[in-house]
Amino acid sequence: MWAEKLGKQLGHPTQSVGGWLVSRLLVARNWVLEENAVQLCRIQPDDTVLELGHGPGLGLKSAAKLLTAHKGHLIGVDYSAYMHKEASERMKDLVASGKVTLHHCDVAAMPLEDNTADKVFHCNCYYFWPDLRKGATEIHRVMKPGGLMVTTLRLSNVAALAAKRVMPGENWRPEAYMTALRDSGFIDVRMEDRQLKYISFQAIYATASK
Repeated sequence: MWAEKLGKQLGHPTQSVGGWLVSRLLVARNWVLEENAVQLCRIQPDDTVLELGHGPGLGLKSAAKLLTAHKGHLIGVDYSAYMHKEASERMKDLVASGKVTLHHCDVAAMPLEDNTADKVFHCNCYYFWPDLRKGATEIHRVMKPGGLMVTTLRLSNVAALAAKRVMPGENWRPEAYMTALRDSGFIDVRMEDRQLKYISFQAIYATASK
């Protein structure tokens, strides 16, 4: 039962003690993955960048610093009302200026026009999507032709949680996500092992082909 409850809070944090603990956990444990997802996207100053499942806003803050040109714009989406509220508070000045736009919505139904984003990144996110193909198709729709998508994860940690039944079903497996990306029109889909001084992690890349 505890595993199911933890999995629900990780996938959809609520304004509760459990949601607050998950939020603090994300701040403490996800910052390396968030920072590297941003860096691996090769963000340019005038890009339109989208973060999926932005959580408390760590990746948003990192990405915003790179969008120094007037046209540079950052968009974030999250299914959790609690995380949307947390990130909105963290990014309130940039939201007020129009540099950042945050949406409380499902990744599979984003209120964005076709061909909006130059770069997309996310971290510890796709495992909780009920339909990987639907999510990947929606990401492909909102990306510009040739746009790059990057997601980062620590596969050993994810596999350990899946073994304890914290992760639902088999969607946590990178192969399942990469297949959904290819089936949705992405090319150059690949996963790389990355090594920093203190941490090893994986990065999945995909390019939108249109």
